Amino acid sequence: MGKSDAMPAYTNLPGMGRTIPEVEAFLIRGGHPLVGEVSVAGAKNSVLKLMAVALLAEGRTTITGVPDILDVAIMGKLVTRLGCEVAWDKAAQTLTIDVPAELEQRADYDLVRQMRASISVLGPLIARLGVADIALPGGDAIGSRGLDMHMAGLERMGAKVTSEHGYLLASAPERLSGATIWLDFPSVGATETLMMAAVMAQGITVIDNAAREPEIVDITEMLVKMGAQIDGVGTSTLTIEGVDQLHPTTHDTVPDRIVAGTWAVGAAMTQGDVTVKHARMNHLAIALDKLTEAGASVSEVDDGFRVVMDERPKSVDIVTLPYPGFATDLQPQFIAMNAVADGLSMVTENLFEARFKFVNELIRLGADIRTEGHHAVITGRPTLSGAPVEAHDIRAGASLVLAGLVAQGDTVVSKVHHIDRGYSGFVSDLTGLGAQIERLAPAEMPAQR
Repeated sequence: MGKSDAMPAYTNLPGMGRTIPEVEAFLIRGGHPLVGEVSVAGAKNSVLKLMAVALLAEGRTTITGVPDILDVAIMGKLVTRLGCEVAWDKAAQTLTIDVPAELEQRADYDLVRQMRASISVLGPLIARLGVADIALPGGDAIGSRGLDMHMAGLERMGAKVTSEHGYLLASAPERLSGATIWLDFPSVGATETLMMAAVMAQGITVIDNAAREPEIVDITEMLVKMGAQIDGVGTSTLTIEGVDQLHPTTHDTVPDRIVAGTWAVGAAMTQGDVTVKHARMNHLAIALDKLTEAGASVSEVDDGFRVVMDERPKSVDIVTLPYPGFATDLQPQFIAMNAVADGLSMVTENLFEARFKFVNELIRLGADIRTEGHHAVITGRPTLSGAPVEAHDIRAGASLVLAGLVAQGDTVVSKVHHIDRGYSGFVSDLTGLGAQIERLAPAEMPAQR
């Protein structure tokens, strides 16, 4: 009974070993604290965009520190369809992308609908080809994330952008021109698209109110290695002087701060002791401060940090904001912790209006949570009770697993392909920390009542 992390392979992209299983689930037996050491791979929210960055230069680009996750496979299939050759070395966590002189311009719906990050090919395609034809993206069910700022910024740079029949059509046959662009909100996606478009535009582009996430910095560092001229890296104002041509490079992906934060929360809520390696504390400053406020001991170690919790966590209030504020991708994990913490807490979600959708699943496990608008009020309970629940997105799915770790009895989390999109070796990492969790095939799943 049960399986490892292995999932069915597809043949279009040899070696990637990922597809979308529709009904697999995780079975978690609660009551076991997380204890031990776990290592974090490269950031999902960076590597997918680095794969798009590779499209800007003809030749072979190598990306290291690549996590073995479903979204990398989807993105690999997408860039393959655009004309590239992709090779994946799982043991070395290395991806090579051979980019041809002539790329295809169309990103079809069958792939783009599976992952919102697919929109990141828009900037490189219009920069290289002067035209892009991108299906409107899908992805997690956490709320609307419009493309208005992407479109407005490209139009400021001289592109013609329309949306027709479910596709975004962009063209700039005379080459993009530098412009000053003010973003109404520090959107990660819009910053990425406009930055990748601007590096080969004619003249100077200034992006004000740009996103400052570590993943944005990672992308700019790779672009600079390729010959891009970018000033203001890590600040809210990026100044980009366009160049005629970029060259391929080798780049190591920044560690995944959200995965690292998930393990940190898991240690705190299970009253465990976890050392997280290949992680950067400065990328998680607010989240780790909140864990300290909850009663955990957080200390720096070589190439990472350690979280120890000796007692039931105390409730903490959370307000999500763009980086360097509290990350929205860690909000579900902290709600799960607050569900078993001592006291009353409020979590305010300022970025995605549907991010509380998973709360109803936590309530099935016995959590006491009330939501109103973008606020959630959580009354902590000493324990939860196992039940069948369903993952709606990557982080919600991981949070339900964390809740299952502290629930009495068995918890079955279904639709775990969402978790597979963002966490590499999730089951093996958890079992290595002492959790009792296994992947269930469809025939092994218990009937839900």
